[in-house]
Amino acid sequence: MPFSFFWVFLICMALGVPIVFALAAGPLAGFLIADKLLFLKMLPQRMFGGIAQFPILAIPLFILAGELMNVSGITQRLVNFANTLIGHIRAGLAQTNIVASMMFAGLSGSAVADTSAIGSILIPAMEKDGYSKQFAAAVTAASSVIGPIIPPSIIMIIYAYVMKVPVAALFLAGLVPGVMVGVGLILVTYYIGKRRNYPKAHKRASAGELWQAFRLAFLPLLTPLIILGGIVTGVVTPTEAAGLAVFYALILSLFVMRTVKLADLSGILYRTGLLSSTILLLVGSATIFGWAATISGVPQALGRLLLTITDNPILLLLLVNVLLLVIGMFLDAVPAILILGPIFGPALAQFGVDPVHFAIIMCINVTVGLATPPMGMILFVASSLTKTGIEVISRELWPYLAVHLTVIVLVSMFPALALTIPKALGFM
Repeated sequence: MPFSFFWVFLICMALGVPIVFALAAGPLAGFLIADKLLFLKMLPQRMFGGIAQFPILAIPLFILAGELMNVSGITQRLVNFANTLIGHIRAGLAQTNIVASMMFAGLSGSAVADTSAIGSILIPAMEKDGYSKQFAAAVTAASSVIGPIIPPSIIMIIYAYVMKVPVAALFLAGLVPGVMVGVGLILVTYYIGKRRNYPKAHKRASAGELWQAFRLAFLPLLTPLIILGGIVTGVVTPTEAAGLAVFYALILSLFVMRTVKLADLSGILYRTGLLSSTILLLVGSATIFGWAATISGVPQALGRLLLTITDNPILLLLLVNVLLLVIGMFLDAVPAILILGPIFGPALAQFGVDPVHFAIIMCINVTVGLATPPMGMILFVASSLTKTGIEVISRELWPYLAVHLTVIVLVSMFPALALTIPKALGFM
């Protein structure tokens, strides 16, 4: 069935069919058109097999850990600590937004969760402090991109599972790019704050105030250390680390901070189940789509097509970056990884591009797509929080998107930025 399944998928997308059904309809129609009924019978088995895997269990567990930490008030402690650290410089609350997102990234691994949790606290505070709604929303959306780059990351777990890349190596590869994005956003915010004379949040904190804020944030900040430390040392698998994160979040919420009651758990579990089922259904549908792409020879065909343009790996990566960014403007991160990973990954591997290097490039690209007009998911969240149109937020967002694009280009051209840490720790 050469590429008939792909055209069916595109037609379904153009007709507005939900992505999860479009992904399944492509292979189904493709096998029917090609009269390959044997493959057709294998679709349910492939779909179920794509979900019923131990590594995939990490996804609902990390979502549950993030929900527990949001409800328990841990986010507020991180915001207070970030404000104490950096609130005294120009555009202090905007800087706090960025630093808090970097801290929160180590807890949830979700850009949408970051936007909702940090934004609901800091956007009203920024408005009260004299910032415009659209600027507050733009800073929140731009900094939320860090969430899935600094580990743990839900999309990295999905990519690692689908493409058979070591998840620990991918987690470690995201550390430097994530910090680069954060530092770049801080510098741009300082420049904009100075030009617009945005206020400082407060005077420089005393040593006592710093210690008090750190003391309250210390236990939540241990979460990423527990997760990464357990994976890197080999004590736990990523899935077991996710379970450990849930257990730690439960202990903090119920017994240490005592901000979550047993009665709250039903709502937390319901929201976790709802979001997890959405992602897992996507994974199942994308599994059969990726299988159809593989047996149809799509990666090989793409490799031959790319070879007609150039055989330089760096130029190829830059070309693929452009394609990913354009696609990311319209497609959510998880479907983008599930659809494009099995196509681009093997094709670029033919040109000697390291699988972990391409993995981190793709994860950054699809995450930036979440904050890119016109369809970026976190733009819709930021818009709902501020009751401001996406087009208005987008005008304030362009300097921050320039930072994201710069990091993507640097990581593409200099693989050592992403690969040095995982290589040094023996994961590559």
